[in-house]
Amino acid sequence: GAICVSRPTNPTGNVITNAELAALDELARAADVPLIIDNAYGQPFPGIIFVDAEPIWNENAILCMSLSKLGLPGVRTGIVVAREEIVDALMRMTAVMSLAVGSVGPVLVEEIVESGEIIDWSRDFITPFYHQKAEFAADILKRELKGLPFRIHVQEGAFFLWLWLPGLPITSAELYERLKRESVFVISGHHFFPGLETDWSHRNECLRISFAQSREVVADGMRAIAGEVKRAFDRG
Repeated sequence: GAICVSRPTNPTGNVITNAELAALDELARAADVPLIIDNAYGQPFPGIIFVDAEPIWNENAILCMSLSKLGLPGVRTGIVVAREEIVDALMRMTAVMSLAVGSVGPVLVEEIVESGEIIDWSRDFITPFYHQKAEFAADILKRELKGLPFRIHVQEGAFFLWLWLPGLPITSAELYERLKRESVFVISGHHFFPGLETDWSHRNECLRISFAQSREVVADGMRAIAGEVKRAFDRG
């Protein structure tokens, strides 16, 4: 077994606090299972986290990172920080599945990792860049949806907003289809409730919305989303 967490989480962008992560680490140690942390957006790089979040690693942790959120998705490079025997097992698995690990990503970032610049760049450029984009996207939604029932999850990290529309007359899946016809692509919230045994209305009232595009594209997309939401509340 294992305890697995994402930091930030998908789809809300919630960031598990330092105290919560320490508590999970204690539980994992007590159960003699590893703590696996999906850290693709996290600390120390790329640092797309907007709240206080200290990185964690110890002999019982398996920290999974990526270069994709640094603007290098095409190099398909993942980074695993773990005990030597775990890394060795992953290397053997990769050899079977992919023959060899790609070398482009490691070559591109080797120098800035060794110098520590990768952490400086994340702190000085990447974190504020995406924090500003998150606030920009949320501000447009708040303005365009004024007067309608809506909630936006506190923006703690990652590339997306989690929008809740209480009492939405149509399902989020239908809203997705309507937006798709307008060439606006979101993720219907119902995909993020696997295994839910009850018919909880909340699962059909949420959207995950990316704000990673340019300001112009994000602004147009947010206005289109607000327009379809207004029509849904007005006409069903």
